[in-house]
Amino acid sequence: MILVPDLADIDKTAVSDAERRVARLLGLVEGDPDAVAFHSVRLRSHPHKQQAEADFVVLWRNVVILVEVKGGGIGKHDGVWYSIDRRGDWHKLGSSPMDQAQSAMYALREILQDEGAGWFASEAAVITPDIDAPPHDVGWRPTHWLAREDMSSERLARALDVIASGARTPPAGRRRAGTERLRASLFGEFARMPVIDAQRGAVMEEQNRATAGQARLLAALARNPRVVASGGAGTGKSLVLVEAAKQEAERGRSVLITFNSRELAGYFAPHIGGRGIAVVPFADVGPGRRYDVVLVDEAQDLMNADSMDRLDTVMKGGRAEGRWRMFLDMNNQAHVDGAFDEEVFELVASEALRVDLDLNVRNTKAIVHMVQEYLGADIGDPGIVHGEKVHWHTPAGVGDVDAAEDVAMELVAGGVRKDDIWIIGAGAGAHSGQSARGFALRLPKVVKGLEAEHVVVYDLPRSFDAAGMAAFYVAVTRARVSLHIVASKEDRTRLQRLLRPRQVT
Repeated sequence: MILVPDLADIDKTAVSDAERRVARLLGLVEGDPDAVAFHSVRLRSHPHKQQAEADFVVLWRNVVILVEVKGGGIGKHDGVWYSIDRRGDWHKLGSSPMDQAQSAMYALREILQDEGAGWFASEAAVITPDIDAPPHDVGWRPTHWLAREDMSSERLARALDVIASGARTPPAGRRRAGTERLRASLFGEFARMPVIDAQRGAVMEEQNRATAGQARLLAALARNPRVVASGGAGTGKSLVLVEAAKQEAERGRSVLITFNSRELAGYFAPHIGGRGIAVVPFADVGPGRRYDVVLVDEAQDLMNADSMDRLDTVMKGGRAEGRWRMFLDMNNQAHVDGAFDEEVFELVASEALRVDLDLNVRNTKAIVHMVQEYLGADIGDPGIVHGEKVHWHTPAGVGDVDAAEDVAMELVAGGVRKDDIWIIGAGAGAHSGQSARGFALRLPKVVKGLEAEHVVVYDLPRSFDAAGMAAFYVAVTRARVSLHIVASKEDRTRLQRLLRPRQVT
């Protein structure tokens, strides 16, 4: 069964050892290839319900099962429920564990049905792994309260089968939600993608939520051996790759993450550390080892015959029969680094399930609209509605690195940390390293696939040919919170020429 988040993250974040033990067992449960267990779900506020919580939400055989886990002992005295800790002390509960599970079940049912998921079967269950027998009560079926004797993966799978088999059938005339829709809805509602940067207000909160497109992709990745995922900059390809890699490793498979740009190693390492996942730049991938699963980020850089032939040698079963996922932005980033061959792409894509990510989860609405307006580039629908407008700065002279540093210093004066600012040069005269005033200078080919909270773009391309457009595209799509563009009068004139062809109808 897939765990969301994976077991390593649950071990870190769970406040209850009982939840950790149940998570380990759920991860070993087999029998339903579509099964997913979400841990520590805080159901979002609902107009008709107070916020509810569930220790686990399990999708099993097309039935949504809300599970409350209680470690230690459980008792009831004079109609009041208590938990009993290891010292034998009693702690009053607001309601019975089953009532808590049922409350979360009703809240989830109303949320998903209001969102158009359709009718679905749902059940509430309790797991108390430290007691020998569950308490008897007319308020629930004994099959729905599991105790110590059920604490093996085989017994737990059988118990889930029993719970699911007793679920209600849809009323006459009601449309039943299919497994695909339920999986996507649950991933979209509960999956939270990890980020490295600090959380910043409403913008960061929106960026940290899994989109519906990412939800569909995560669901597809679990069941299909070969997947090509396409999406513009900011649509969350690398975030999904991280989650997919953790899921594969959790199933005991050997996993390789590879990419053309060495700088991406620094992005992936903090997310998958300690899981035995190999993170290797493509130039260092050797023929000596074959992996069960290969995941390729920024695959447009490697979409050529030589690179695909080399990948064929490192995956078990080869490219035609192996298990792999390739994430790419073939239209807008194919001219910055590496080599992209359209014919090779069509051949590779014909071997896989194709999934498109169509919601931008990095850039604010203003940045998305600017990119669409000037470059005609599809980077998805804007998913981050909060955020500042794009800031244009016209210096008295040229839009060089000194002018960009002046803008960066204004940001620092406003409270932004230097480490949260990138200065990216999009033209031939730009360079990487550190500026005279201590800011990070970056080039488009170095930051492709990466992101920063605040970006200042300078040295705009002298020609907006394919290479110039691609460099400018990468530079302006790195920003998560604010984007500042330093453009001289001559730069603004060249940019205006990009607008005119798209304004003619």
